[in-house]
Amino acid sequence: MKKLIVDNISIQFPKQSELLLNAHFYCDMHEIIGIFGRNGTGKSTLFRMIFGIEKKGSLDIKINNTFISRDHIIPKKHIGLLPQQHFLPKGHLVKKIITLFFPSDDGQNKIFSSKRISLLENKKIGTLSEGELKYLELLLIGNLDHSFLILDEPFSMIEPLYRDVIHEFLLEVKKTKGIIISDHYYHDVLNLTDRNYLIKNQQLLVVQDIPDLVRNQYISP
Repeated sequence: MKKLIVDNISIQFPKQSELLLNAHFYCDMHEIIGIFGRNGTGKSTLFRMIFGIEKKGSLDIKINNTFISRDHIIPKKHIGLLPQQHFLPKGHLVKKIITLFFPSDDGQNKIFSSKRISLLENKKIGTLSEGELKYLELLLIGNLDHSFLILDEPFSMIEPLYRDVIHEFLLEVKKTKGIIISDHYYHDVLNLTDRNYLIKNQQLLVVQDIPDLVRNQYISP
């Protein structure tokens, strides 16, 4: 079973104290881990560093015992990233985007047969609701050939129906990938995760549940 190990994480922005200093965490395939932190603590920066598109800070990435170089953007071959910002062109039809992502019939059939896609396939990207768009992006990234998947705020501002659909989809993805997720909607995260970390005092602290988040002043009692 594959294990993603992220070690020696250090992040510092100009004129700020270090957000993370020699921190580390790991994620196994077939598990979902959560990473919590207040705004400005470096969660999105950390995710972009792991994915290979952010050169600030430093870290080491291993999959099992194999070092994965950041210099040649190799993490993209092993790790998928769903960013906070939407990335699909607004003028394209949903069904056109699906065929661009998955040229083969097998890949297309898997997406077109996914829950609720039949209701969306003839719509333009720019007309989708927040939940519809986030779900589509997650379907596309989640079905690519990565061993690990990073999700940056997948539940943010989406309608309740799509919260449930995304929750169900992530449990299915967990069968074949390891997932790292961060979101301020902590109930949604905790309902999915096997383990959790909180960015505090330059470290990734292990947290278990809502009382731990309260004790560490991430949320109010």
